[in-house]
Amino acid sequence: MRFIIVPSSEMVNFATMKNVLKLSLFLLLLMQSCSEETWLSGTVNLEGANDWKPMVYLIQPEKFDDVAQSFVGKVLDSAQMDKSGYFEFTNVQEFRESVLVEVVVQKKGETYPNRLMNQNPETDNYFPLVYEPGTNLVIDADLTHFQSSFAIKQPSEANKAMLQLRDLRLAAFKNYMEGQIGTQDADEDLLEREKNLYNYQEKLITFSNSTTQLLPALTALRWSSPEGNYERIADMVHSQSNKWNEQYPEHPWVNQLTSVADKNKLPILIGDIIPDLEFPMKNGENLSLKKLIEGKNLILLDIWASWCAPCRVENRNVLVPLWEKYNSEGFQIVAYGLESSETAWSNAIEKDGAFRWLHASHLQGDQNPLMDTLRLKTIPANFLLDQEGRVLAKNLHGEDLIDFVDDYLSKE
Repeated sequence: MRFIIVPSSEMVNFATMKNVLKLSLFLLLLMQSCSEETWLSGTVNLEGANDWKPMVYLIQPEKFDDVAQSFVGKVLDSAQMDKSGYFEFTNVQEFRESVLVEVVVQKKGETYPNRLMNQNPETDNYFPLVYEPGTNLVIDADLTHFQSSFAIKQPSEANKAMLQLRDLRLAAFKNYMEGQIGTQDADEDLLEREKNLYNYQEKLITFSNSTTQLLPALTALRWSSPEGNYERIADMVHSQSNKWNEQYPEHPWVNQLTSVADKNKLPILIGDIIPDLEFPMKNGENLSLKKLIEGKNLILLDIWASWCAPCRVENRNVLVPLWEKYNSEGFQIVAYGLESSETAWSNAIEKDGAFRWLHASHLQGDQNPLMDTLRLKTIPANFLLDQEGRVLAKNLHGEDLIDFVDDYLSKE
């Protein structure tokens, strides 16, 4: 038997090299393991999804206005689904704070991974969820009914709230669509459609008011109007701005909401006093609002137009009976017309029986001082005022308007 004796110095070098190789291999495996770690993975049911890409995208809305908005979210990563529908994101770094991200799927042929559908929460193609540092999110969904089927394994309190919001929105949307049946085409039914929309939005904002979770609450506000039109729900949005600004005054999205819900940008709110506008009356006089409401118990400032079909219906079916019943008890209507043709204006007043109450217009169409001062873009619109010009209610129509006037003047 032969023995090879290696000098001690070479034995040390050989051992050192062996240890270095072991350490290098360990570090390589560790780096590979880290690169493959993911905090978001899941399985998507691919059944019946021939029109959809087998891809999942991770989108980050960077501003409040970006939430639920197409083409503006930052694309963080994409993941290919395998044949079983499993996917995982492996190239996304963890955030240091809680953030809202949107998990998105797309139909074949769609160029932009950050296109979000907001037509129907039953089939919309994305879900907003909250990432919290140190968490591992595992999700499950149906590709063809992505938002409505989206589930999260062991969700945090924030994501529980997001799932509750999704369910509430889905139920509210179904009620909204049922209310739209038979009213889609008729201009005269515009007010009914607007009321249905308001009821839908109110449910979402009620959720925002009831939850303690900031990001789901802000999502509810964005879902109430993805296009960012808060004119008809200004009072509710302003109230939510105050609530969240008190709790999270440093959060950038709350600051952005506060800017959007600034009273100087929204229509006059309930409880505010209407500015003492000067009205060019139909008889040629210029009268201040203060003069017009003098001695009256309740004033309806009605913004309408001769070309507005629902306004005309409201004149005949609601305002004439109200004026006849309550004018002697201190009820007055001041109607401001968005008119450019004095002839069309006069004909509408006569035909509707609206000659009973007061009328004013700058005859400048919809670009006029009143709409600018009250920060309005949409009609029909109205404000119910007390003797001081304080807004008691607004944008009430039909039976809601009749009930308010009945109740208020019966107390007076």
